Amino acid sequence: MNPKRRRRDIKGAVFRALLLLSLTVGFVTLATLLVDVFRKGWPYVDTTLFTAPPSIDPTIAGARPAILATIYMGVLLILFTVPIGVGTAIYLEEYADRRRWYNRLLELNIQNLAAVPSIVYGILGLAFIVRGIGLGQVLLAGALILTLLVLPTVIIASREALRAVPDTIRQGGYALGAT
Repeated sequence: MNPKRRRRDIKGAVFRALLLLSLTVGFVTLATLLVDVFRKGWPYVDTTLFTAPPSIDPTIAGARPAILATIYMGVLLILFTVPIGVGTAIYLEEYADRRRWYNRLLELNIQNLAAVPSIVYGILGLAFIVRGIGLGQVLLAGALILTLLVLPTVIIASREALRAVPDTIRQGGYALGAT
């Protein structure tokens, strides 16, 4: 056997062994933590956790308002984001003239907004939506801020999905009456 190949095989075997050891240590640590959390926390899980309001007393404390607010926020987010995001994607893919400067500017801004960190959206939302418009700390303000955060991603994903549709299916849709 070639000495270079033998050395490379030994290095590969050592790398695989170290990789498996690292994975094993990581998964064993994770499993230990999860078992400990479930073992210590399971006695406190009952229907009160999901139906009662928050309380100072941990034996009667619940998370019902937080759970309901999360559900309401998700519904509002979908109601705001899907029509605007998918509609914008359809416009940009099907109707917009790519030679026009304002369409290119819109596409560039959408790409750039997708890369903005969420903390920036949070700070701007606090400054302009919560305090600027005067909505206060309400669910609608949070839904609007999350809509601004998610909208570029929805637009980009919808555009990619529209681009993935083969022309034969698109032409078939036109033949069946799509406009």
